[in-house]
Amino acid sequence: MSPPSSPGPPRRKRFGQHFLHDPTVLERTMEALAPQAGDHLVEIGPGRGALTRLLLEHHDTTLDAIEIDRDLARLLRPLFGDSPRCQLHEADILDFDLASLARRRGGGLRILGNLPYNISTPLLFNLLGQAAALVDLHVMLQREVVERIAAQPGGKDYGRLTVMLAPLVSVEWLFDVGPGAFQPPPRVWSAVARLTFRALPLFEVSPHYAAVVRAAFMQRRKTLRNALGKLLTREQISACGVDPGARPETLAPLDFNTLAQTLDRAGS
Repeated sequence: MSPPSSPGPPRRKRFGQHFLHDPTVLERTMEALAPQAGDHLVEIGPGRGALTRLLLEHHDTTLDAIEIDRDLARLLRPLFGDSPRCQLHEADILDFDLASLARRRGGGLRILGNLPYNISTPLLFNLLGQAAALVDLHVMLQREVVERIAAQPGGKDYGRLTVMLAPLVSVEWLFDVGPGAFQPPPRVWSAVARLTFRALPLFEVSPHYAAVVRAAFMQRRKTLRNALGKLLTREQISACGVDPGARPETLAPLDFNTLAQTLDRAGS
């Protein structure tokens, strides 16, 4: 295995940077990813290039790395050379058009990276909105975020992120990563998860699904009849076979979709 990169430019706190350097974690991440010939890989936040170097060893794949930090991008650029097979993009992933990249590459994208903790949730929602361009995600996140995306109904970690992901992806919690694997060490544990986009959604997602889920979990201690009061009446909730007095964390994703379909029929 190639050694991790040199120290390089200083960390920028506003980007939530914690640079992965543990060889064992890098190796386990690559084993989980298992790149295949013809894969189109996208690394989010390559940082100082520890994982990037390993990805570049796979000459039968393409690699696009997206780095927002201009100093880190300058450090990484010599690794990429001038081959169109591997490209470094100095850009904000939240503004990056992955659908256009997938069209240029000629196939679905496999996303990987150590996602910045300060944008992990909005970034997951952003990726969800570009699901048609994606095959899977192998991402390192704060462990509590992985607990949320892998949660089952009824638990304290089950929430809006869980429900929004459920129709489109299957989630595997792969392994935990301690603070010492990073420089500087974060104050929390991390975890690596695999999110695989389904060939077909679990169910046909209502156009009102996101609005219903958002309203339900905006104040999760409220009952459904109170949380959804501006969208659905108590009678409409009951007609869906759902208890208006239930709390949102007890509902399966399909239940939220059934509620949303009521708004579809009403033309709301």
